[in-house]
Amino acid sequence: MIDAIAEAEGISVSTKQFKSMVGKGLIGDVPVMLAKPQTFMNASGESVGQLVSYFKIPLNQVVLIYDDLDLPFAKLRLLPKGGHGGHNGMRSVIHHLKQSRDFPRLRVGIGRPTGMMGAIGFVLRAFSKEEQELDSTFLRGLQAVRIMLLEGFNKSATFVNTPAPQPPENVEEMKIT
Repeated sequence: MIDAIAEAEGISVSTKQFKSMVGKGLIGDVPVMLAKPQTFMNASGESVGQLVSYFKIPLNQVVLIYDDLDLPFAKLRLLPKGGHGGHNGMRSVIHHLKQSRDFPRLRVGIGRPTGMMGAIGFVLRAFSKEEQELDSTFLRGLQAVRIMLLEGFNKSATFVNTPAPQPPENVEEMKIT
């Protein structure tokens, strides 16, 4: 998701800082820093905590984007704050932000493993051909970030969290009587 945002906004994420690859730029007229921790996922809080502390970033301006087993594949959910939900990377971030949970997060659904596959094997395996087609999810995530920065969190959360209306299954239902 960070790569998609960086590419769309022309931000080079190529500077190594605090165990992250970092890029600075603008989205609209809002200055942003994009960071991709280079630690193991379970230790990503080391990087996030150092960046937030060094640059004195208010927590309401931190947006953590991460994968979530508890959401269906490619579904997004934007929340203003919350717990770790059993996600070890989030647990690490909360720990390194002095136990604060008061920062927005954009969860990207990866679904649950099927059959006998365990969660660790599931998240570490390569995406299937179908799963690689995440363009619409990344585009929606990019739109969510733009809306959040330019129009506010609440408008972005409404955009992300409100299901798109489904077309009627029967065309006959569309007739106006």
